[in-house]
Amino acid sequence: METREPMVNGFDPAAGKGRERRAVSSERSAMPASREVAAWFRGYLGRHPGVAIDTVGGQFVLGVRTVQYLLIDLFTGKLAVRETLAQGAFMASAAVLPTIFVALPIGVTLSIQFGLLAGQVGATSLAGAASGLAVIRQGAPMVAALLMAAAVGSAICADLGSRKIREELDAMEIMGVSVIRRMVVPRFLAAIVIGVSLTGVVCFVGFVAGYAFNVFAQGGAPGSFVATFASFATVGDLVLTLVKAVVYGAIVAVVACHKGLTTKGGSAGVANSVNSTVVSSILLLMIVNVLFTQLFMMLFPRQGL
Repeated sequence: METREPMVNGFDPAAGKGRERRAVSSERSAMPASREVAAWFRGYLGRHPGVAIDTVGGQFVLGVRTVQYLLIDLFTGKLAVRETLAQGAFMASAAVLPTIFVALPIGVTLSIQFGLLAGQVGATSLAGAASGLAVIRQGAPMVAALLMAAAVGSAICADLGSRKIREELDAMEIMGVSVIRRMVVPRFLAAIVIGVSLTGVVCFVGFVAGYAFNVFAQGGAPGSFVATFASFATVGDLVLTLVKAVVYGAIVAVVACHKGLTTKGGSAGVANSVNSTVVSSILLLMIVNVLFTQLFMMLFPRQGL
């Protein structure tokens, strides 16, 4: 039973405390919106560095442990092959058609831009080399990576996040089953394989789309398009593209799995994790792409014909 403080000299202490609380509340409500925004921004700046460091550290540790378990399972024959194939089939079904539909306009757009530029400088015969190299070097790995992050990464995060809030992952750990070995490693390997495959699809579709548009819409010579592309393209360009595809697939898988494994807050938390997966993956992929391209150009400078 709630006890009420006795009145002292006609003064009610409970009523006084209520008035004080109402006064504080009215002061807060009277606080200007600019001060509230500034206070929130200062708090965000104070919290964000620690959260970012924890996230990057967690993703790094998860990536190292995933690669370690992958190598061990491959050499010992304990890899979950059935789960890997199932995840690969799911990723392919989710990303192949969107990747093709995105690669077509990318190839046509590059053909238009480089065709106009080549016409302005009087080098229309080099349109094939320029558009083809642009597709292979930058377009193919980035398109495949972005579609992987949007379609595959979000699906991985939603799956693991749903299992996390249903406490399935905790039950696996209690039973002595490694979540990383059982859930992360198959998705990691499948994402790498599908990423490389999608990159090859984008290379082919982008080149064919650029060739068709240059020949049938811009009046270019078919032999000139193919010959100039074969003259400028090197094996190093293809190797760089494949290395990018492997790294991009690994990044998408690690980021999506980490966000899914750290999901909390119910169904709303799953939605937040999926959104964070897509945004974080795309930002990280853009940064890594710049580093890869710059490092390749420094180590292997282009030689003139």
